[in-house]
Amino acid sequence: MRILVLEPYFGGSHRRFLEDLQGILPYTFQFLTLPARYWKWRMRFAAPWYAEKLASVSPDFDVILCSTFVDVATLKGMAPEWVRSIPVCTYFHENQFAYPVQVDDERDMHFALTNLTTAASSEGLAFSSQYNLDSFLFGCEKIVRKLPDMKINLLDAVRRKAIVLHPGMDFSAIDALENYKKKCADPVIVWNHRWEHDKNPEFFFETLFALDEQRIDFKLIVLGQAFQRQPDIFSIAREKLAHRMLHFGYVQDTEKYYKLLGQGTVVVSTSVHEFYGMSVLEAVRAGCRPLLPNRLSYPELFPEEYLYEDAEFAARVKKDLQLGPLDNELSRELTQEYSWESLSVLYEQWLVSASS
Repeated sequence: MRILVLEPYFGGSHRRFLEDLQGILPYTFQFLTLPARYWKWRMRFAAPWYAEKLASVSPDFDVILCSTFVDVATLKGMAPEWVRSIPVCTYFHENQFAYPVQVDDERDMHFALTNLTTAASSEGLAFSSQYNLDSFLFGCEKIVRKLPDMKINLLDAVRRKAIVLHPGMDFSAIDALENYKKKCADPVIVWNHRWEHDKNPEFFFETLFALDEQRIDFKLIVLGQAFQRQPDIFSIAREKLAHRMLHFGYVQDTEKYYKLLGQGTVVVSTSVHEFYGMSVLEAVRAGCRPLLPNRLSYPELFPEEYLYEDAEFAARVKKDLQLGPLDNELSRELTQEYSWESLSVLYEQWLVSASS
């Protein structure tokens, strides 16, 4: 099979996903990409940009694979005729109906509607999680009901062709370090999420401030990507919990990052937004016991015993610190189904069914 990949936001998890997919599937891939920046401009103009580029590309493909940064309806309308004869598979890493904004009134529904017409115009649809798919369909239904004097029935067809395909994880580098685990006298809490409000860091750190005052034994590793603007709570926490810190800040070196995860006892999420949860899966594979909110994608990824309600969070942190980290057998049992080894055959089936 020959696959043409159109990815105008080739960075971060999108890039990692495609490079892993290329490495795991026995197919020929050709990439047409743009750097991961200017996301709004990408969503609005990637399709006409690709339409021009494809005029000089040989139409020797079985499938076109896109992310949601490509407006597939516009692409098919503007691209050379051969593009319309090739099935398009779109992978939804995220959807714009559920993507967080500071105030819901600020949500630019143009991007959400682009997601809808892209889904309707694609032959194959895959979503990173059931939560991603459900929140997308809910948003579509909500906006379609607002149509003042038109009735359209796009959603039945979208539902029929949409499937859930978790993005595969390559755990080999973590597994190679399985014998590397520094001993710490105290249990260690790991936070390894983006430093943004939708990860609810205020709730996380305020809880730790209270545990610190109670003299609960713990150390802290704070990882994750930080941006120029970040919630003030991070600088406050760095000062108030300095005596607890084993590490504070983003780590670019992958091996060092995995070694830090290997020191963890518990990995915690307090997110109010999450389409999947790669950072948690990495930490669990490294041996951290997951402690996750009973919402978003987490209930479909982990058994109930690893989930909490917000009111019990502090008590659960104290309890899980005492339980200790996971052993290698359990950490693999909880994560192996999300590995590329387990998922590759499902991706093959998805792409083959779209092309046949």
